[in-house]
Amino acid sequence: MLSRRSILFGIGAVAVTPAAALAQAAMPSEAQIQMRLEAAPKLRVAPDKRVTVEQFKRRSELRRAAPSIDIQAINFEFNSARIPSSQYRKVEAIARALNRLRRRRPGAIILLEGHTDAVGSASYNLQLSEERARSLRRLLVRRYGIPPRMLETVGYGEHYLLINTPYEDWRNRRVTLRRIDDFIR
Repeated sequence: MLSRRSILFGIGAVAVTPAAALAQAAMPSEAQIQMRLEAAPKLRVAPDKRVTVEQFKRRSELRRAAPSIDIQAINFEFNSARIPSSQYRKVEAIARALNRLRRRRPGAIILLEGHTDAVGSASYNLQLSEERARSLRRLLVRRYGIPPRMLETVGYGEHYLLINTPYEDWRNRRVTLRRIDDFIR
């Protein structure tokens, strides 16, 4: 026979499951971030074929070719672009990796891509994803001293879902770091 206590414990375990799932999104190490961003692009672009940052943002074939890493470990709450202070250690790891990258590649340009899940209108998600990217940029610049010229932002909303679902899924609420200097004129 189930007691009231075991029922409450079971309900509590179900309620904690999303938080446990969030904890499973491991933060890549500084070395992993740096290594992924220093990788050679999958496509070489001749200097006369390079594009502006704005053009790059709209060219999915260039986007796919640029070295990148998804950061799912920065947990954006549903419908929020705010990075809670509990996430600052993760942002600090990104900042340290970017500083090491900057010393090795002084002209490095990183595109911070914001992403959302598929809940809500496409236009709202596009705006929210841009706010997420800008939120990370602001924190990297103001708190961790990353030069603003090194960071560009873009929001893709629900266009590049990791988990193809029309429902809320925390894995889609993320930022991607993409090194784009090999493509930019």
